[in-house]
Amino acid sequence: MPVDMSFRRLRGRQPDSQCRIHGYRQPGGVEVVDVERFRKLFRGPKPVIGMVHLKALPGTPLYDASDGIEGIVAGARQDLRALQAAGVDAVMFGNENDRPYELKVDPASTAAMACAIGRLREEITVPFGVDVLWDAHSTIALAAATGASFAREIFTGVYGSDMGLWEGQAASALRYRRLLGRDDLLVLYNVSAEFASSMDSRSVADRARSAVFSSLADAVLVSGPMTGEPVPLEHLRATKRALPDVPVLANTGVRLENVAETLSAADGCIVGTALKVDGVTWNPVDPARAERFMEAVRRVRG
Repeated sequence: MPVDMSFRRLRGRQPDSQCRIHGYRQPGGVEVVDVERFRKLFRGPKPVIGMVHLKALPGTPLYDASDGIEGIVAGARQDLRALQAAGVDAVMFGNENDRPYELKVDPASTAAMACAIGRLREEITVPFGVDVLWDAHSTIALAAATGASFAREIFTGVYGSDMGLWEGQAASALRYRRLLGRDDLLVLYNVSAEFASSMDSRSVADRARSAVFSSLADAVLVSGPMTGEPVPLEHLRATKRALPDVPVLANTGVRLENVAETLSAADGCIVGTALKVDGVTWNPVDPARAERFMEAVRRVRG
């Protein structure tokens, strides 16, 4: 069977003796993502993952030393409660306020995130994930330390970015996941990095398909050019056509006005900016905006 066969042709096959955490193999070596792991985690169609954007962490330029860790925890708690009350399917903790971003973060940042999540752990009632921008290894470490169910990062590709030359680290990151005993951790691969331009001439869809085959992505995320900016729908649709049996999610720019159209093309979305006060990324979550957004999602789901 040719290596470039359609993933759609594998639908309906049952795992055989070569079953693995990531999926299973057909004769010829083509691997299929175990979509049931994704479905069981999020427990419904078109999941919405709400972002808990932590305030700037210790050591970063925007850190508020007068508020300290207590201020970070308090802000995260407020956002977490608003998102869960609105009915999001999952939450993800990220350090979006740690500008300028790094490709290898200081250990203090990961430790501070672990501290904040640990303080909130008993209040989290939905599956949660983590993302330490833009460091794949720190993201895996944080997930292992906190018990997160999924992790998002740039794991593949080479980009010219605001942070300089940016190279994916899927091989070492997934070996680190194995070393830390977290083979159960779902890894969500952002294949169109924000604040960056891919140095790969292939289309987003081709890069996504390759990432699943070569680098064991559990799900694929497609982004706009920056945080809060919409994903081109043609990118989402093309990626889903290339990966009919793999979860494909919109990673940025999903808002009340476009959520129905976006979810018609994607298997779910990650949303942050649209749920904030006045739609500003750095503001707290607005409970009323979050509720209206989830009402629109429920209408899409039927």
